[in-house]
Amino acid sequence: MSVDLPTTPDDDVWPIGDFIARFEAGLASMDGLDWPEARERYDALCRTFAPPDPSGMHVIDERCSGVDVRRFVSAEARSGRVLFVHGGGFTIGSVRSHHGVAASLAARLGREVISVDYRLAPEACYAEMLADCLAVADACEPLALVGDSAGGRLVLDLAVKLPTEVPLGLIYPPVDGIDGSTLGASAPLLSREEVLGIADYCPEALPPDTQAEPPARQMEVVAVAHDPLTRPLEAAVARWRHDGASIGYRCADVMVHGALHAHARLPEMHNAWQAFCQALKGRLGE
Repeated sequence: MSVDLPTTPDDDVWPIGDFIARFEAGLASMDGLDWPEARERYDALCRTFAPPDPSGMHVIDERCSGVDVRRFVSAEARSGRVLFVHGGGFTIGSVRSHHGVAASLAARLGREVISVDYRLAPEACYAEMLADCLAVADACEPLALVGDSAGGRLVLDLAVKLPTEVPLGLIYPPVDGIDGSTLGASAPLLSREEVLGIADYCPEALPPDTQAEPPARQMEVVAVAHDPLTRPLEAAVARWRHDGASIGYRCADVMVHGALHAHARLPEMHNAWQAFCQALKGRLGE
């Protein structure tokens, strides 16, 4: 399915304004559609920003413990797997929308990445989404968990359910304790109202109270400068560090929520993503 997007003068490096215009145009094309068609449009939109798969990347679609997954195996992959959980506000997103992110992660970490196609709201509740992720994690025994946006929220809750603690990679996730007083200002591609509206579909995804302990002792976190989720995320990072967690944190200047899809063409996002992956790779051991 094609998505009509504004053109840019330079197809290699984009100003952030051009990315926002392109993404907003794609989202506008989803207005009024039912969920299945909106999800198709979103998958197609996100794929327009993804770079080609890295050379030698093998991509395999299969079922794992009754859940659809997409496996990414780079040519030089070492033993061990990393579980990736995509974003999309718990209602859209899939292994297809986040194909480019997962492929890049696999190449940069030098590990097999398993991307989980968990069930979505409103057809599924948050507990069912988490159960899908847990089923795959139990089967593949990951070395690390990485979650993008809504997927980061799932990773935070998944981490405490695993029998063995593993490092976490968090990409601008909603954290616990979010409400109107903790959120930052609305920004392009994500408003305060949209964040608070998550509770309409997934009330369990935004627990009102903060967790008693850090979800893991080792974490790498990447945020963006213009995102209402960044303020509560930075507060959570400070709290987790105070409680003894080792956390690498970086914030991509001038970037917005969702910019990771176009990391290959947005220099600030590219640099933050590269640093994030390199630091997470170091936590996995060479």
